[in-house]
Amino acid sequence: MIVRLHLDEDDELAQHLDKKLNTPLDWPDTGGLTTEHVAKVAAAAACDVSYDQAANGHLVDLFAALPLPGTTEGQDFWRTLVEAGGQSAWNLVPANAGGPFFDYLLGGNESGIAGRVLSFFEELSDAQRDAVASVIGDALDVQGGARYIGRLWLQDAETTAWHVVLASRKRHVTGEDRERFLQAWRDA
Repeated sequence: MIVRLHLDEDDELAQHLDKKLNTPLDWPDTGGLTTEHVAKVAAAAACDVSYDQAANGHLVDLFAALPLPGTTEGQDFWRTLVEAGGQSAWNLVPANAGGPFFDYLLGGNESGIAGRVLSFFEELSDAQRDAVASVIGDALDVQGGARYIGRLWLQDAETTAWHVVLASRKRHVTGEDRERFLQAWRDA
């Protein structure tokens, strides 16, 4: 993880902290934990985009933007998604995925749930991907062309699911594994 070690007064983050949150970098000036210390911790956490909890939460947020299962709008949406995505859509359909689908994701079964999301994408044909993008784009309340917005959602969900899977794998990487990796590249 690469972290910027200092914040400048004219940094975008420093300006945001000072102007929007009324917390200049040296606040409080009595010593101890300052805004700059907190900002450095936040920057360090934000630098690792594969950090599992952040990726898990983002994947949940992407699905939360879609119509809710059990509502009239949600039933129409999921039916239309299955029509557009065919068999692959059954990886995600709430009735098939199970009620606690996202509880599993947030509770520790990250790679299993993310794997289902990736299977959905892997099994889509190009034509189905376009059709699914249109369905999702139509459902999102965002300005722009439905297919374009839907494609952005699909890209984000696919990449985020991959981050979840990768972060799950990285939990088992030790310092020795990292050093072995670095040494192999040094020796190449």
